[in-house]
Amino acid sequence: MRQLVIAIDGHSSCGKSTTAKAVAAELGYAYIDTGAMYRAVTLYLLEHQIAFDDLPRVEEALHQMQISFKRNRKTGRNELCLDGHVREDEIRQMRISNSVSEVSVIPAVRHALVRQQQQMGRKRGIVMDGRDIGTTVFPDAEVKIFMTADTHTRALRRQEELAVKNEVVELADIIDNLEKRDHIDSTRAESPLRRASDAVLLDTSHMTIDEQVDFVLERASAALFAPMAGGSERNGS
Repeated sequence: MRQLVIAIDGHSSCGKSTTAKAVAAELGYAYIDTGAMYRAVTLYLLEHQIAFDDLPRVEEALHQMQISFKRNRKTGRNELCLDGHVREDEIRQMRISNSVSEVSVIPAVRHALVRQQQQMGRKRGIVMDGRDIGTTVFPDAEVKIFMTADTHTRALRRQEELAVKNEVVELADIIDNLEKRDHIDSTRAESPLRRASDAVLLDTSHMTIDEQVDFVLERASAALFAPMAGGSERNGS
């Protein structure tokens, strides 16, 4: 059976990563959290005290750092590794959330990570979530989903995620952070966050994770059995 590329884009804290992981597990596909890659770059720059506007040092850092994913056998999840060390918990901290959108607008950062993401998906059979997967990284993806949810719901979800990691953050601060990131992501010149013309809109405000996963799997199933001949349909458009 042919292998698909499933692109899941959208705003933060909509359930993209959780849904994408579950879909990948159901299909036996690889899963790549591209947002984690941008967070890793942010963590590296902060730890090495490299100013985001110091472009020569940023470009040098991009050549030096090594970003990869390692499967945790105990949890069954992919964990981000930076220079060979698992940094999954650190990249999820609020201090990284507060800066990642500023890093993601840097053209050199986007170009470097997009190249790496395309390399990761060259054999297809992959579920990738982020901000520009269906528009820039894999514009030929057979399945494209654009996820969103109302800001209050997203903030509550994010607060719960942080609480699990013993990081207590006021809801108002999280809302401010989400709104700031939405603005930066949607208005940046390089690969802005936008819904691809052939992406299905999925509002998760009142959906369970299981419902979200089923929604994506249904479209993957339809794409798998779509006609392959000239002029083949792209499902979910």
